[in-house]
Amino acid sequence: MKNRRHIGNINDEFIVTVARQLGANESLRYLLVDKGELHIDRQLPFLCLYRRPTTISDSGTDSLITGQAAYLKITTVPAYQNEISKLLQTIISIQSRLFGGFLIIEVWAGEIAEEVAHAPAPVFHIHAPTHNAPDKLLDTFENALQRITLRGRSTQVYASFDNGASPPGLSPFVSTAFAAEHHCLVLGLEIKPVYREMENTLPYALREIRGGLTRALKKVFYRFSHDQTGYQPRHYHELGSRALTQAVWETDQRLAQISENFDLLLHVTPVNAAQAWKQFEESGYSQTPEFHYRPRSADPALLKRELYHVPLERINDPGLADLFASKREELDRQLTLLNDRNTPRFLHGSIQLFGQVDDELLSAAHHLIAQPSTPPASDDRSLLDAEAFAQQARMELDHYRKADPSFAATVEIRDDITGILVSHGNFLIGSDAHVPRARLSASLHHEIGTHALTYHNGKKQLFHLLYAGMAGYEELQEGLAVLAEYLVGGLDLERLQLLAGRVVAVHSRISGANFIETFERLHEGCRLDAFTAFTTTMRAYRGGGYTKDMIYLRGLINVIKHVAKEEELELLYCGKIALQHLPLLQELRWREVIKPIALTPRFFETEEARCRLDSLRADPGIEHMIGNVT
Repeated sequence: MKNRRHIGNINDEFIVTVARQLGANESLRYLLVDKGELHIDRQLPFLCLYRRPTTISDSGTDSLITGQAAYLKITTVPAYQNEISKLLQTIISIQSRLFGGFLIIEVWAGEIAEEVAHAPAPVFHIHAPTHNAPDKLLDTFENALQRITLRGRSTQVYASFDNGASPPGLSPFVSTAFAAEHHCLVLGLEIKPVYREMENTLPYALREIRGGLTRALKKVFYRFSHDQTGYQPRHYHELGSRALTQAVWETDQRLAQISENFDLLLHVTPVNAAQAWKQFEESGYSQTPEFHYRPRSADPALLKRELYHVPLERINDPGLADLFASKREELDRQLTLLNDRNTPRFLHGSIQLFGQVDDELLSAAHHLIAQPSTPPASDDRSLLDAEAFAQQARMELDHYRKADPSFAATVEIRDDITGILVSHGNFLIGSDAHVPRARLSASLHHEIGTHALTYHNGKKQLFHLLYAGMAGYEELQEGLAVLAEYLVGGLDLERLQLLAGRVVAVHSRISGANFIETFERLHEGCRLDAFTAFTTTMRAYRGGGYTKDMIYLRGLINVIKHVAKEEELELLYCGKIALQHLPLLQELRWREVIKPIALTPRFFETEEARCRLDSLRADPGIEHMIGNVT
């Protein structure tokens, strides 16, 4: 649902309109006079309040409440005092009658923080009424605030019972008698503005405080709802906004469009791999091959200009703001890589995008490579050519289309790619590709049952980034894809050793080895056949040093850790996401922004896959897989 802001003047006619919309459980979002704003997502038993001072600068403080589903921001102009009181009383009367109680939390900044450069701790001061203050609610408030940190410093929380639930020098909008009559509790929260130095906002500190406070206030509203109203939400995330602002959808769409305007993987994949292999083989593996690439179809400079015109500062939701910021940063790095293709700068940009090969990952790779060879799981060594494999892939797509006719993935055989891959949801097969029949099921579930399916599921969601790909999504995608191979019984030691070899190749490239040295390391040290060693080396050196190949094994290890926690797997298939996005996606599901997924991988329907998954949960780790891949 898209939530557009409208203009509202605080008068009797406006208050009548608000009352009508609240009574009909409509979403309200109004810009008010003097930079005020009213946002009420739906009928809810709470409201956050902020009054902007007219005499001093208070930059940043008003944004601390905009992550809530119900808030009012106004300026302390005496001329509107009576109208604002009427507006608040109307809101309280309607909501309290519906829920049996109502909570207002007014937020304001305390004294200006000193010595900000020394990273002072966040300080919160709760102001509660002297009579009938609910102890459990205040305990929840204190505990939630104490979880907020800034630059590693713990929060200091104070509470006082002083009836001072309004900023100093300002009168309350709601009288004690009216509050009591309508079962309305008013609390004040004074915040030491450690997110500001003099009149300058410190954006990173503000973001950290804002995210923590958004969660803390939701927990308070959750406790209040359960203890003092008839509303019983199942989770505090359920209290978040469901109707997101127009700025959220515009930002999501524009970032997805930029992402769809170029395909980095295709642009760094050599178009002459077959010829390069032939020349390399004829040279006795002694001459470094020269790779050719398709012309770049996008101008990185123009796309970057468009990228930084996306106004992320308009996003009120802290979690979504962080999500979009991380995607913008990733797109920036990808466009830099596109610009730097075949230059010395490319490798450094790739490391920034995918990270280094750490000791744990390299050790796991060497451990796999050291395992003695085992007989193949199948005696069938025959190969499927591109056309035969494409026919099998089309049958797999037809299976999913029976469950969801809108599944639009297609299969293409192309001369300009090597091997097989999924791009923009479509399955691309190199014209010279040959797939072992023994790996047919594993390949189909890897590419279609994971990559094409998550693209389709993302397309069915409201967020465009769920199909275009959230920041860092590729590692989880590849981890899930290799897990699929295991669950269908198509993951053997040879395949795991290939993934390990990719890690070794990337580490070798980062360490400064040349193409021939890395090839020999894979061919002789890792026991890969010459052609496989060549293609693995090519993948690590393409474009100037594309380090993505480390994420297959790293992604698998992290997926196994996730499985070991007995976490649900379904949400991992809602689109192209990273594991770090799960908390936000779970929250958005509670808020009914994320819909149930359209398709689940069909291998989950089999008893074999369920047994393998249970077995992996009981004994998680690569060691378990080595013993259970046949």
